[in-house]
Amino acid sequence: MKKLLLLCACLAIAATAVTAKSMMADPRVGGQPMLPMKDIVDNAVNSADHTTLVAAVKAAGLVETLKGKGPFTVFAPTNDAFENLPAGTVTSLLEPANKAQLTKVLTYHVVAGRIGRDELMKRIAAGGGSAKLTTVSGGELWAKSNGPSNVVIQDESGQSANISTYDVFQSNGVIHVLDRVVLPR
Repeated sequence: MKKLLLLCACLAIAATAVTAKSMMADPRVGGQPMLPMKDIVDNAVNSADHTTLVAAVKAAGLVETLKGKGPFTVFAPTNDAFENLPAGTVTSLLEPANKAQLTKVLTYHVVAGRIGRDELMKRIAAGGGSAKLTTVSGGELWAKSNGPSNVVIQDESGQSANISTYDVFQSNGVIHVLDRVVLPR
């Protein structure tokens, strides 16, 4: 009986390990698996939580760039993050006349390189609690520790966004999901 219980316990642990590994390999964002063999855009279009971001990327003409080789680190705001901007902001940014401003906002959410959570934490520790990140738009973001295992992203205005999902690795980079839109000056 003890052997049977031990075998069941081992099988349960193994199943949990396989499930955890699978979840880490293909995390879900917006209810859909994010497959590491797909690029940033191909995964983002499947996320129900990122339809506004995808529409903005298309309106800015950044699809081909974000499908490129990279690697890129994308701090991806959710639909709720966009909805929390002042009324009319998203509609205004999506107008063709505001394409340059939209592009600046979107590229402010992108950093060259593949910077996972562990690397962010190392940079924060090396920086004495803050790591400066230069965005593709030429602006600056700061990664800061918010507890022993949480990172927040601060924009040039001093506003912070929480990372709700880390390390969504793609074929051409990594996505970290944000609960706020960060804005350049």
